[in-house]
Amino acid sequence: MKTEADLLIRNSDYLDPEFELAEGRSILIRDGKIEAVDTAERLEEKYTWKEEMDGSGCIYMPGLVDSHMHTGQQLLRGNVLDEMPMIWTRIMLPYESTLTPERMQLSARMAAVEMIHAGTTGFIDAGSYFMGEAAGVYAQSGLRGALSYSTMDQKGLPASISMDAETAIQKTDELYKEFHGQGNLKVYYSLRSLISCSEDLIRMAAERAAERHTMLQAHMNEYPGEINFYMERKQMRPYEYLDSLGVLGPDFLGAHSLLLSEREISLLSERGVKVCHCPFSNCGKAAPRTPELLERNITVGLGTDGAAHGGLSLFQEMKIFRSVMNLTWGVSLAEPAVMPAKTILAMATRGGQACLGGDPGRDGKIFPGARADLIGIDKRRIYMAVYGHIANTILESVGSGDVRDSVCGGKILMKDYQIQTLDEEKIYREAVSYRNDFA
Repeated sequence: MKTEADLLIRNSDYLDPEFELAEGRSILIRDGKIEAVDTAERLEEKYTWKEEMDGSGCIYMPGLVDSHMHTGQQLLRGNVLDEMPMIWTRIMLPYESTLTPERMQLSARMAAVEMIHAGTTGFIDAGSYFMGEAAGVYAQSGLRGALSYSTMDQKGLPASISMDAETAIQKTDELYKEFHGQGNLKVYYSLRSLISCSEDLIRMAAERAAERHTMLQAHMNEYPGEINFYMERKQMRPYEYLDSLGVLGPDFLGAHSLLLSEREISLLSERGVKVCHCPFSNCGKAAPRTPELLERNITVGLGTDGAAHGGLSLFQEMKIFRSVMNLTWGVSLAEPAVMPAKTILAMATRGGQACLGGDPGRDGKIFPGARADLIGIDKRRIYMAVYGHIANTILESVGSGDVRDSVCGGKILMKDYQIQTLDEEKIYREAVSYRNDFA
């Protein structure tokens, strides 16, 4: 009696767990996970399957995970670059205060389409408003994701987004009850802007996340002003302050985490905190101390901070990150491989899966038992004809336009460049109509 599986990707090349090229294998998927990797002939001896994809012409690799993005900012694209500070108070908050359910739904559709084309199979949204509308779109898209509600109780925010701590937590509670565990979706609690959150709100968000066994995320150590704020008021740096409240642990995700002291790095390591860097966005602020973080076994993911901060392509972010790391740390040490290609690929896949609550020793790999989140890179591009070290070539040359296929949780999201779960042409027309109406 043969075992029935869901999907076979036949006769593909793929990146093994060491990011080395393995040729002429087929990938079998069952119940959302990779069941086996073998020749099609051997798999046919033990299995049947409901659906099949031709994997020839592709190199399959683990899907990328955008560990920090902003669904609600897709319609703000092109309005942030080159602007003078403070972008947060002058542009971001006024824009988000005008969001409507319809705009958020369109923004989510645009984000989902772009991420699928860009090879992103998982994402973590930093939090915004009308997130129920976004969740509905993402559930339809098939992407794996974690959503948050924008959680702040600072006085003086625009009236449409002003709320007290109890109301802010209640909004995430409602999102959690409706969407956590729906398909590939999770809900995280958040501290949107740490200096915009009272101590009561910080404690409440941390307690609720712990009660519900989900993660708490926050923008951390992104600007000197954030650090000075806590140094002046608490005589502690931001991570030190959160640790004094008992907030830090393996279920805390600190986005950006650029301006870290030695003590803060020790805290991240001791508490098992996860962090995420956003290279394009971060370049105008600081270079993270990533080599030290990795040496301390701190989980690091990569994010786009997009789309208002440079789009939603993690392939672009990886290239920028490699250059920043080499310029900042490699040159001074005369070490050109201070951040090797395989390490960066692991951050964008395994690191991101860990930030999404996956098993970093298994998920983010094409390996039996791993989440079946994978993408097919078109190997018929001229720059893939001669590739040397394949991980290097993927990092150097591959871009969003080279992603042919996308599978998440065993579901086909894109096949031969055509998105299967959303109507891309209709969404494009809606976006153009929005642009024309609000230009």
